[in-house]
Amino acid sequence: APARVKAVYWDSLAPATRLETAEVRTEPATALTARLIADRVEPGRVYLYEIHVDGRAVRRPYHLRFQTQSLWHWRTDPPAFRFMLGSCFYVNEPAYDRPGRPYGGDFEILQAMTAKRPDAMLWLGDNLYLREADWYSRTGIMARYTHSRALPELQPFLGSVHHYAIWDDHDYGPNDSDRSFRDKAKTLEAFRLFWGNPSYGMDGVPGTVTTFEWADVQFFLLDDRWHRAPNDLRGADRDYLGQAQLDWLIDALASSRAPFKLVAVGGQVLNPLPRWENYANFPAERARLLSRIEQEGIRGVMFLTGDRHHTELTRLERRGTYPLYDLTVSPLTATPSTVASEPNYLRVEGTQVTERNFATLDVSGPRTDRQMTITVWDVAGREKWSRTIKASELR
Repeated sequence: APARVKAVYWDSLAPATRLETAEVRTEPATALTARLIADRVEPGRVYLYEIHVDGRAVRRPYHLRFQTQSLWHWRTDPPAFRFMLGSCFYVNEPAYDRPGRPYGGDFEILQAMTAKRPDAMLWLGDNLYLREADWYSRTGIMARYTHSRALPELQPFLGSVHHYAIWDDHDYGPNDSDRSFRDKAKTLEAFRLFWGNPSYGMDGVPGTVTTFEWADVQFFLLDDRWHRAPNDLRGADRDYLGQAQLDWLIDALASSRAPFKLVAVGGQVLNPLPRWENYANFPAERARLLSRIEQEGIRGVMFLTGDRHHTELTRLERRGTYPLYDLTVSPLTATPSTVASEPNYLRVEGTQVTERNFATLDVSGPRTDRQMTITVWDVAGREKWSRTIKASELR
């Protein structure tokens, strides 16, 4: 219901000094969401907080915390940190689900994810599944976001971890939807209400594209839906990201000094098979992107992708320069794929996982010798595989 909401927060090392955000009144027009800005923080601190509704603190049986990044430039080596990745998060609602066996399950995966203590989570698309009843209704879109976000198992993870997100077809619109989707402005409105990304779109072009840094690593969050040509549209030069987004990405990559430049896209980028919705189905634009990265001598690029309902690491060797990697992580709670035999001949041996899973990226080491360890975990938090890539290998 509509309410007056604020956050009270404090430095974990100085709990006696309580700080407050501005109070916001939630309204049905904005799906009863509140954006609360903690604007009295210092670098490199851990803050605890509580939510006040109509003047009373709402107690939670789990930790509520956030952190500010440390001020390390010109002072120390960049800090070590852990990022978490996942995609395809389906929350059942029988009245609107497809008939038969529930499509979502193993929600205890969220407990395993919280237990890994990540600094932040990057949701790689299909972070909820809009149903047929939702697609062309603003109230349906907002109801779907509210229903998925209210899952009880999700709350401790939301309350103690920083979250960033891209979208893919199911949180953008209908299955395999493209730039022609009539109500994309409504789903973009919902995305902005429910995700705290630093920005949405670039240079006056709508969408969800943005970028941010964590320590010395830069993340580039792309939008593979707003500008995308229909899959069945004929013509050799069809848009996937669109020229404006491509130009922005190359500029942003070229200006970045990060040893790892992590480019998040909803669909697979390097899988060479033109199946489903892989970038290989848009060969001209994909070739332009990879060519520009090579021509501009941009170091440290890796792709992070979702969508496929299985996990794998793809490696593309390139003559005269470093290899490109594409880490696909999927699904979290949606039904896993049965395409274990898919002949992705660029897949790194031993990295395919065809069960519900998530991944962590642990970045560590001195400034001049950073490394990233990729680990994939099952529903119970047991390791499936791990690989370490040094920044020096991507130069």
